[in-house]
Amino acid sequence: MITRTAKLLLLWALVLFHTLVAFNNVTDFDSNYQFVRHVLMMDSTFPSSHTHWRAIGSPAVHVAFYVGIIAWEAAIALLLWVGSVRMLRSLREPAAVFNAAKRLPILALTLSLLMWLVAFLCVGGEWFLMWQSQTWNGQQEAFRMFAVVGLVLLILMHADTDEQV
Repeated sequence: MITRTAKLLLLWALVLFHTLVAFNNVTDFDSNYQFVRHVLMMDSTFPSSHTHWRAIGSPAVHVAFYVGIIAWEAAIALLLWVGSVRMLRSLREPAAVFNAAKRLPILALTLSLLMWLVAFLCVGGEWFLMWQSQTWNGQQEAFRMFAVVGLVLLILMHADTDEQV
């Protein structure tokens, strides 16, 4: 039972995190919008870079990117909420039931990993060269979250048995 409880507590920590991320981006829209806008405009990357043709200057595209990120974050949070409730309800059930209840959280955490890896590290970090910016560089935070989410996902994916502690 302690193993299942540990998995559920770690999952709830990520439920809280993803909920707060989505909530903050909705209630303080402009703060992270500015981050997305500057990354897409590439206005703080190395001036001598030959990649500025990739920059996107359209405010409509900036808003679309940012709203897409918020929708992605909110979907992850919602899936985590529903999945964690299912896991809680199956906490004392046979292992097969508990393992089946992990499907939705596994999907949600995979979507989270994809967000941090694709949206922030690949697209922001490498396509828009966010790593070159002293001000608008979120790669360390993205990697930190990729690692945290990945670790919890690995722990969660470990199959439970009826004989576990």
